[in-house]
Amino acid sequence: MTSMLPLVRRWADDVRRNHGLEHATVAVLFARHGPQRIAGRATRDGFYILGSVDPDELLSCAHEALDRLQAGEASLAVSPMCGTNIAVAGALTAAAAMFATRDRARGLLDRFANATTFAMFAVILAQPAGALLQRYVTTRPDLGDVRIEGVRTLLPGVCKVATSSAR
Repeated sequence: MTSMLPLVRRWADDVRRNHGLEHATVAVLFARHGPQRIAGRATRDGFYILGSVDPDELLSCAHEALDRLQAGEASLAVSPMCGTNIAVAGALTAAAAMFATRDRARGLLDRFANATTFAMFAVILAQPAGALLQRYVTTRPDLGDVRIEGVRTLLPGVCKVATSSAR
């Protein structure tokens, strides 16, 4: 089992780096063209972008994002639109609601009011907590040896940005 640990760590680091590059690429794309309805998903060897994006423009944005991350703009790796934020909000809200409704001696209306109040605080807390989780767990901005190999259109509205690493 311990022999698997380095492989798992390398896989996780690759996904985290590509997740950060995905966020940075989307930030560059939005800066150039305004907000769009797109989604992304990082993998070990790149990331997918789902939405109506020109592949050549996506490649250009990915290169700019990589250059900026490699120049030290680490904040590009953290996105307020990341699914991590949604997951954190859901988990904190569920925990808050469970905590607020644990006292069955209270009436239904009291438990509902408590759950609503606790859930609102959980949602407020989720934004900075999600950003912290991205910064330290789900993304990595240090892309020193990462290269962009190209962009492929897999299906209409589905592109893959392929990356590689010297490691």
